[in-house]
Order: sequence, then structure tokens, then C-alpha cells
Amino acid sequence: MALLLGLAWLSPLHGEEYRFDPDEIEKRPYHLGGVAELRPALDLLDRRSAQYRLRFFDNGRAELEPEYNARLQLDAGLEHGIARFSAQGVLEYQDTPLKEEAVATLNEWYLSLKPSASFTLAVGKKNLRWGKGYAWNPVAFFDRPKNPDDPELSLEGFWLASADYVRSFDGPLKTVSLTPVLLPVYEDLNSDYGRSGRVNIGAKLYALFHDTDIDLLFVSQGSRGWRYGIDFSRNLATNLEIHGEFAWLRDVSRPLLGADGAVRTVSGDSYSWLLGLRYLTERDTTWIAEYFHNGAGYTAAEMDLFFSLADQGFATLSSSGSRQQLQRAAALNSGSYGRLNPMRNYLYGRVSQKEPFDILYFAPALTMIANLDDGSLSLAPELLYTGIDNLELRLKGSVAAGAGHTEFGEKLNDARIELRIRYFF
Repeated sequence: MALLLGLAWLSPLHGEEYRFDPDEIEKRPYHLGGVAELRPALDLLDRRSAQYRLRFFDNGRAELEPEYNARLQLDAGLEHGIARFSAQGVLEYQDTPLKEEAVATLNEWYLSLKPSASFTLAVGKKNLRWGKGYAWNPVAFFDRPKNPDDPELSLEGFWLASADYVRSFDGPLKTVSLTPVLLPVYEDLNSDYGRSGRVNIGAKLYALFHDTDIDLLFVSQGSRGWRYGIDFSRNLATNLEIHGEFAWLRDVSRPLLGADGAVRTVSGDSYSWLLGLRYLTERDTTWIAEYFHNGAGYTAAEMDLFFSLADQGFATLSSSGSRQQLQRAAALNSGSYGRLNPMRNYLYGRVSQKEPFDILYFAPALTMIANLDDGSLSLAPELLYTGIDNLELRLKGSVAAGAGHTEFGEKLNDARIELRIRYFF
């Protein structure tokens, strides 16, 4: 914190002389840029938690573990006539208590054609970014799920073909657009989306009606069951926005651990929804709040059976050396039970303040994610400084709080602190 405050006070307190450069306003046919990131961290591991035991039952770790992360993201674009090519690639290096690896990912790689102002066609690997929510998007049927701890992080897209047709009108209905989508799934193409050998057909119908953004969305049965959704966003005042999403998912399957220790697959319809607010005060304080109901999630009783299996497996390992039960629990943890936010009801809250006490380029924030089913939560304070050209410094901590057999009470880390250094080019 002292480092960030010191940089803030040393930053220039007056604007620079304005100079006109014609090259700055000339539109270039190409774009190449990106961000380089270093993110060292220190983890305080909870060696009594289920997540620790399921990951490190073969060998123990120290209570305090350093972590080193690096990320290079490249963004490129080329435009000529009606054609535009866009690409985004990411190279990540991780040295954490869980793994050490370097992974290259192609997030986006697509060609779009715009023969008229009202029609666009795109083919390639792309993020559609459906939904209005900040931390979660239950209607993002063709996108990978966000990480609520870092919801603005760029995600990997899917290979697909899409189009956009837009019409504008006078009157209460100002704009209408239709976005049809085709997403094929084969052994080597979008294989993590669902069942192979299917072509998934979906669409989004958008309308701006009485200053309210509304989307109607659907995906036909294919690699997954039918999906239907609706979302909206509206400014109730110039500084207050409300948004929401509702998704109906058909034939959702999930593994379920029973009281007898057997695992069976259950299927059925699922209803997920989100309601959120964003409020900006006169003093540049931003408040974000979202309630999320995950209809395909586990109840507190169902998660309690999973945590009990992990406890029993560790006790058996300690007494007899048998790993069978613990390995069964670890297999479940690698699937639905171990995903981000596996339960049903969550509350997200974030408050950030721009330049408090007139400290230029400085913005502290506090983020909370609470599991309303079991009463556990995580708190993440952060300090952000942007007073150096193309450089961003963020110091962030996080604390997990909860009793035993709760989501955040059984997390791998009790606490964590990290410094993120980003350079934009």
C-alpha cells in the first residue's frame, strides 16, 4: 500500500501541454497490441480443508507457499474494405502449489464481413459475450463461464459461424437485431462443448424498447439439451442501472453422490437466473450487487455428503494407507463438485472508489462473494494504481471464511495476497 500511495503522490498533478498529431486521429487498417502481466503471490494454505486433502494427499505442502504467474496477451486486427480479421492469443505460465505449466491458448481467430451497415457475417473462433450480468451470465449459452473473482478476464471462445442483422426505427421500438449462430462439435473441434457429432443452432433477438435493452435467446437440442433465455438492462436514472437474466436449461445431467456412497447421474430441467444493480454516486463510488441462482447447482446437504466422503477418505488413508475413498472423492472434485461456485444461491458485491482523498490515479475496491446456502464467503480488498503511462499496478488480497463442510470453509487457501503488474502496448 505504501508503494502505491507513494507513486500516487509523485505522479504529475497538472495536465501536459496539448499537441495535435494528425496520425493519432487517422484510422489505421491494422492493429497490434496487447498486455504483459506478472503476478507473484503468496498463498496461506488450509491443510485441514477438503480441497487441500484431495489435491495433496500424496505429498504435503508448506503452510505458506509462493506462487508465480506470468501472462502475455496479443491482440491483432486487420481491416480492408468490407472484411475484418481479429485475433487474440494468450501465453500463460503458472508455478502454483497445484501445478507448474506453460499454456498457449488461441482465444479468438475470426474473419468478419460487413457488406452493409445493417449486416455482418463472422466465421472462426469467437467470444459472443451474451448476457448482461457482471460476475455471472446464465444465458451465455455459447460462451465459457466467467470467473467471478476476475470477471473481466479475456476468455477462450468457440469455433462458430454467426451473423448480425440490425434495423433501426422511429418510436418506442428503436432498434432490433437478429444474431443466428452455428456451433459444430466434433472430436477435434469444440470437443469440450458437449456431445460430439452435432451442430448446435442458436440465435439471439435483441430489441431496444422504451430505453430498455432486451435479449431473447435459444439453442436447439444438439450437444446439450434445449436452452431458452431472456435478459434485460435499463437505466433507472443516469447513475443507476438494473439488469437481469433468466435461463431455462433442458435435460441437464450431473453426478450426484448419495447417502449410501453410490454415485448416480441425475437429469432434468434447470432454471437459473440473476438480478443485479450498478450505482455510481456523486463522489465516484461504484457499487455493484448481483444475486445469482444456479438451478443446476448442489444443495448444502448434497455438498455435505461430498465433504464427508473426503473426510472419510483421508481418515482411511491415515489409518490403513488405502487411497480408494480419497481417489473417488478426488474424481468427483475434478468434475461438478469442484467447479467454481458449485452450489445454488450466491450474492456478489463490489464497491470501488475513484481517487479517494484526491489521490490521483488511485482506486481502492472491495469484492465479496457469499454462498447463501451455507453461509460461507470470500472477501477481496484491492488497491489499484494507474498513474504511469501504460502501466497498471494492483495489490490484492483475499480471505476465505466459513465453517467446516462449507464451500469457502473448505477452499485450498485460507488467505492469499498477490501483486499484479500489467504493461499495455
